Formats: sequence, C-alpha cells, structure tokens
Amino acid sequence: MQSRGDEVSPWAADLRSAMRLIAGSNLPDRKPAPLRAGIELRLDPGWKTYWRYAGDSGLPPKFDFAGSENVQSVTVLWPAPRRFPDGAGGYSIGYMGGVIFPVHIVAEDPTKPVTLRAKLNYGVCEKVCIPAEGKTELPLTAGPTSKETVLAAAEARVPKPVALGAKGPLAIRAARYDASGERPRVIVDVTVPKGANAELFAEGPEPRWSLPLPQPVDGTAGQSRRFAFDADGVPPGASIRGAKLTLTLVADDKAIEVTAHLD
Repeated sequence: MQSRGDEVSPWAADLRSAMRLIAGSNLPDRKPAPLRAGIELRLDPGWKTYWRYAGDSGLPPKFDFAGSENVQSVTVLWPAPRRFPDGAGGYSIGYMGGVIFPVHIVAEDPTKPVTLRAKLNYGVCEKVCIPAEGKTELPLTAGPTSKETVLAAAEARVPKPVALGAKGPLAIRAARYDASGERPRVIVDVTVPKGANAELFAEGPEPRWSLPLPQPVDGTAGQSRRFAFDADGVPPGASIRGAKLTLTLVADDKAIEVTAHLD
C-alpha cells in the first residue's frame, strides 16, 4: 500500500472550494494496466459545480495535466450529474456539495515512477457564479490505497455505455426527430426502474452545440417515460437531423450513456 502521505495531495484552495488528487490502485485486467486516481472537489455548503455540459449557464471544468512525469495519456471520467436551478430562470447541470472525477493514467514506461500534475479551471455557484482554479500533484504507484472505496464509488457513478434500444431496467429505447408540432423537437423514450427519479441530458457532437435540457412529457409515468426538447442550440451550418447525440439517463444511483443518430 502507498504510504498515507502519498495517497492524497495537499488541498489547493480557492474562495469557496478546494481541489486535491487522491491515489488508487491500477487496473490489472487491462493492457496496458492504467493507474487510477481521482480529482476531488470540495465545495462550501450551498455551492455547486458543473458537468462537462453545464446546461443553461455555468462553466464546465477544464483539466490540464501538462508537466506530468512519465505519463502517456490521462482519461477523465464524469460521474452522473444532476440538474439544479441556475438563478436566472433556467437550469444548470452538475454536482452539489462536491465530486470526485475518476482518472485513468497510462504510463509511458510502467517500470518507472509516475507523477501526476493537475491544473483545474472550474466554476462554482451559489446565488452567483464565480471562476475557480486549483493546481496540485501526486506521485502514483500500482498498489492499493485507503482511498479505494471512495474512488470505486465515484467510478460506479459514471454512466455505463449501452446501445440505443438495448433492453433492461434502465434503457433508452428510442430517439427521434419530430416536426409535427409548432416547433421541431427531439423525442426520447426511456425505461427506468419502478419509482425511480429520472433525469435525461442531451449533448451535441461537439462543444459549440448547446441543446436544451430534455423535459418529461406530461402524461408519462411509471417505468416507461418520455422526454422531449426543442431542436434548438444547433450551430450555424449544422443540422440536428443525422447528428450524433450523446444521451445520458440518470435514475437515482444508476446511469447509462447512449449514442443516438437522428435519421
């Protein structure tokens, strides 16, 4: 096991938040076996931070691992988010109270030490939203640490990739473009566990897209539900018809992610 001093970095504090790195063991069933770590954000009571797509307002986190030693690649995983009022009549997407972003690191040379250096620019919000930043570093080894449980819990919150139309207690059955009403919209049919609180998020194929948050359609309840959103937020020159959308369905402590082409 790593020594306790090497399991976490010092907190890098800002006005209403702080960030640090936590270490985990490697993933021996994958080749090359990535090292595991987490970027932990701690927020003051009542403050929130944002997902990779912030919704109607907000600042998505930006990760920078430049200067890391013996690092070939770094993959950041995103735990399932929630929506919350943004204070201006819309909704943002993100996390309340704090979050751990799991990180998988592939070493250039697995026989040599790895040091992960992370810089994070992010936004935090209560009644007003302010930018924040943190910078810290941590040496990593392949051995287990005392942070395995909290890191595994964060990894379990990352939406599982599944196919559109796959069956199961949590599923996105269909997504289609609908031009029959006053405004063109996208309709998404889902299945969720009985009694679950469900939320759906939609992202375009690249960051210039700014799709509305899907809303539950009146009259659908139980395990089969329907969401819809207007076909807005599409960049000039692009079309939502035929576009590759990423749909994330969250139901209580479970989440899935689907790629859907709107033909």
